[in-house]
Amino acid sequence: MEILSNNKLLDLTGKTAVVTGGSVGIGFGISNRLAEAGANVVIASRNIDEAQKAADELTQKGYKVLAVKTDVANEEDVRNLLQETIKRFESIDVLVNNAGIFPFTLLKDMKIDDFDKVIATNLRGVFFTVKFVSEQMIKQGKGGKIINVTSIDAIHPSMAGLAHYDASKHGVWGFSKNVALELAKHNIWVNAVAPGGVMTHGVAVMQSGGKEVVVERNPEPPKMDVAMGRMGTPDDIGKVVLFLASDMSSYMTGSQIVVDGGYLLK
Repeated sequence: MEILSNNKLLDLTGKTAVVTGGSVGIGFGISNRLAEAGANVVIASRNIDEAQKAADELTQKGYKVLAVKTDVANEEDVRNLLQETIKRFESIDVLVNNAGIFPFTLLKDMKIDDFDKVIATNLRGVFFTVKFVSEQMIKQGKGGKIINVTSIDAIHPSMAGLAHYDASKHGVWGFSKNVALELAKHNIWVNAVAPGGVMTHGVAVMQSGGKEVVVERNPEPPKMDVAMGRMGTPDDIGKVVLFLASDMSSYMTGSQIVVDGGYLLK
């Protein structure tokens, strides 16, 4: 078995990575790291303006990036994402399921539509992308990497008001482990990343009580009551996803990496 040199282990040159929710926050941190490693990156987002802005930003750095308008909860949108990716880059080698929503709603106030909307985006969307992309990877015959972004809430609830979100993330973790079993024979690795508190636009808006705020791409993280004393940044997650997308994780499948600065130690 070939032993790759260190300078090749993180090299994704010639590979194509699809990142859902890849235009802002954690998603952009992931897109940036994969592109820097040499991958062609497809940024999928419901907001095509944000996706195109992110793609343009990365293209200016010399990276190959495509933006595709995609609602992962919509089967036809996901099929179109697959088609546009193959049309532009001819293959899919890495899939990162990062798209997700986390509206704060206490159970006593939660409507059926509130619950269904979160499950549709956070869980059904993962089903669609993993199903269709894995079929393409099997057809290509050269394996691939699938990384699903879960949450520490897939392990332990962080707060009341996120019951629907926690249900979806537990579901993604269970789904990841099961399909890892099924897809291993095709040389398709399936792993998960469980972030803790990360300073993103969505988190900042929630912390501000719904007020609009501006958050930099990789902000200076505020202090937080965790072992490492700070919140995470999008790049903290991007680096771990790069590890899982690369040959550094060659003997890992069905695993979940917690990236929480020590939150779960409390």
